[in-house]
Amino acid sequence: MRTALTSEDGAETVRRSQEVTDWGARIAWVVGLLLFVALVYWLMREGWKWRATLQGDLPELPAPPAEPGPARLRMAGRYHGSTTAGQWLDRIAAHGLGARSRAVLTLTEEGVTVVRPGAGDFLIPADRIRGARPEKGIAGKVLTEGGLLVITWQHGERLLDSGFRADRSAEHARWIEILGSHTPGEPAEPAEPADAAAAEAAPAPHDPRHDKEGVR
Repeated sequence: MRTALTSEDGAETVRRSQEVTDWGARIAWVVGLLLFVALVYWLMREGWKWRATLQGDLPELPAPPAEPGPARLRMAGRYHGSTTAGQWLDRIAAHGLGARSRAVLTLTEEGVTVVRPGAGDFLIPADRIRGARPEKGIAGKVLTEGGLLVITWQHGERLLDSGFRADRSAEHARWIEILGSHTPGEPAEPAEPADAAAAEAAPAPHDPRHDKEGVR
C-alpha cells in the first residue's frame, strides 16, 4: 500500500515539475519574441533616421502660398511617398516626404499644393514640374497597374517622383493630360515659363525704318 502511494506521489511530483518547466519555457519564448520584435523595430527606426541624414542635402519643402489663386484641378486621395525619379525603391525620408498620409491636391497657377492632415503640407512649384505618369508602385508600395499618379519634379539638385492615389482613380488621366507626360530614364526638360512662351508667340515689334526703306 505504501509502495503504491509512494509511486503516485512521485508521479504527481513529476507532473507538477513538468508543468512548471513548460510555463517557464513558454514565458522565455514570449520574452525572446518580444525582444526580437523590439530589436527589428529599433533597427528599422535607426535605418530610417540614417536615410534622412544621408538626404540632408535636400532643401526644405516649399510652403503652400497664402493666396494660391483659383483652382484648376482638385483631387482627394492618399500620398504614398516620394523617391528618386525613376527609382521606385529609393525612398525619400527627409522633411517628412516619407510619411504616408491622406492628401488633397490642388492645381493652381502656383503649382500643385499638397495638403496632408497629420503631416507637413508642401507645394510643388509650377516651374519645377517635369511631368506626370501612371504607375503601379512607389516607395515599396505596389498597387494595380496605373493605380498611382506619379508627379516628377525638381527639388534642389534632385529629380523626385511623388506618388498619389485618388479616391477615384479615373481622375488621374486629367492630371497627366495637364501636367504632361514624362518617361523615367529620359532627360527631364525644365518647364518653360509662361512669360517666355508668350514672348516667343508674340509678333516682332514693327520697325518704322522698314517703311522708309520701302519708300526709297
